[in-house]
Amino acid sequence: MPRILVVDDDPMVGATIEVLLQRQGFDVTLTDGGETGLAALETQTFDVMLVDIFMPHMRGFESIRIFHERAPATPLIAMSGYAFASSASPSPDFLRMALELGATRCLRKPFTPDALLTTIRECLASESAQPKDKKEAP
Repeated sequence: MPRILVVDDDPMVGATIEVLLQRQGFDVTLTDGGETGLAALETQTFDVMLVDIFMPHMRGFESIRIFHERAPATPLIAMSGYAFASSASPSPDFLRMALELGATRCLRKPFTPDALLTTIRECLASESAQPKDKKEAP
């Protein structure tokens, strides 16, 4: 059973994701912010991390950078409800910036259950395709 770490300061978003993933057979650890998420990462291993970009006490992209540094081999899905950059808006593209800081994939809130499950399954499939032992062949 794949283990998923969900880090989101919005209790409704976190609970919704938790219920959805548990119904799909995932083992979910839900944390309410960056500090509690990092504490969970210190004591457990996960197959995928879902991390909100903007949370109190871990401003901006600090959470993405730190989570990626602590578990670089674990796929990280960055989530954000903030606007994307477009030709009509000078705002920064937060999700593209998250990819540059180590996120494997990004989801824009609100996302559909299918989009979430597809993204998680893609991350799990790419992880299982990676060789676990990187020794060189003789």
